[in-house]
Amino acid sequence: MQRFANPGRFLRLAAVAQPVAVAILVLSLALGLALGLAVAPPDYQQGDSARIMYVHVPAAWMALFVYTAMALMSAVALIWRHPLAEIAARASAPIGACFTLVALATGMLWGKPMWGAYWVWDARLTSVLVLFFLYLGYIALANAFDAAERGGRAASILALVGFVNVPIIKFSVEWWNTLHQPASVLKLGGPAIDPSMLWPLLTMALAFKAFYAAVLIMRMRAALAERRLRALALARAGA
Repeated sequence: MQRFANPGRFLRLAAVAQPVAVAILVLSLALGLALGLAVAPPDYQQGDSARIMYVHVPAAWMALFVYTAMALMSAVALIWRHPLAEIAARASAPIGACFTLVALATGMLWGKPMWGAYWVWDARLTSVLVLFFLYLGYIALANAFDAAERGGRAASILALVGFVNVPIIKFSVEWWNTLHQPASVLKLGGPAIDPSMLWPLLTMALAFKAFYAAVLIMRMRAALAERRLRALALARAGA
């Protein structure tokens, strides 16, 4: 694992991976929007309003995925003192917060015609709102200390403690009575959604995943450049 802690090696890999991620993002986003808006049929109950799921569902998946990745990165940073792990976790937090905000906003827009209200204190909605606050708390805590190491350590602990909310979100529709329908894609026995709707959904999920990869690499490269400039400035001041 320490082999990948070298910033120079990471930057070389990032120079190759970022254009690939951007290419996948552009192609899958264009294809997913075309399939979702023009090819996929309207839902037999919800009509065309169900097309918002091609943004809402991938955003919700990514909100959970990014926080899970942050928790793993935080564990690596705390246990093995992996320098890039903490940078990756910090770089992931604003991206995950944006995915969560998109999931909440599109869910509210979807909920108004379906449930008659933009917001209800449903178990799934409430736990996702808690996830959004965890992202904001991580960002605030990471920048709350003058010493970057103390902020990173405190934020990493929060990420690990807050991870308990991820399975709560995932299984809330099974543990409690909620307005949300149970899982229809990631379930035992295979997806319960028609392929004409499943493929646009999976294509958009790929686009969101590629977006995360591209922006994460960009933010990590910027953070490494900032640290290098700070180190050069300190060295010049000391000289």
